[in-house]
Amino acid sequence: MAGVWKCMLTLLLLIFVCLWGATEAVGGAKSRPRPKRPPRKKPKVEPLDLTSAQKNIDIQQMTGMWYLLNIASKCSYLINHGTKVEPTVMSLTLPPTSDQSLLVSTKTRHNHQCWEILQKYNLTPTPGRLTLPGSRPELNTDIVIGETDYNSYAILYYQKQGRTTMKLYGRSIDKLEEPLLTKFEQLAEKQALGLAFLFPFPTYSHCGDVDQHHKINCVPMC
Repeated sequence: MAGVWKCMLTLLLLIFVCLWGATEAVGGAKSRPRPKRPPRKKPKVEPLDLTSAQKNIDIQQMTGMWYLLNIASKCSYLINHGTKVEPTVMSLTLPPTSDQSLLVSTKTRHNHQCWEILQKYNLTPTPGRLTLPGSRPELNTDIVIGETDYNSYAILYYQKQGRTTMKLYGRSIDKLEEPLLTKFEQLAEKQALGLAFLFPFPTYSHCGDVDQHHKINCVPMC
């Protein structure tokens, strides 16, 4: 009888070993992981803090009227309505009582009315660099006067929360020479703002009298 039990135990042990081996074989046959796609390389964007302002910028010579001619931006509004932009003009004024700020008036048309947006840029110790304070420090807008000859054109950079917008202004509504337009496009390309993100503005029918005045604490990124 003991021999019979011994045989049965041996048989059960063999069955257990076989089942264990089969389980290991199934578990061990691991499928190869699917190859992961390499992450898309983000276009190399030149940070605004590395963008040099024009040397020896004279903020006094920047005052006066500037017509907005072109914008380079990934602003969703421009992407969806870039063909419906309105003529826009910006006026810069240094207040007589302070040398630490620059008053900015932007006139444009909205809902068939002329609006004037009033802002104040704070000057920084670095010439050519300004700040528009937001409701919180992280909402500040950094502004750089990248290039200007004071008399015909100016290229300004605006950056807020890591997003950069570039604006090309002219002293008159006349079209700028082709080399300047090409330069603006090349500078925009360094910010990953190719031709698809360039939006020319009308150079006619600018606002005269204003229907609405608005004081806002943020610069439109568009």
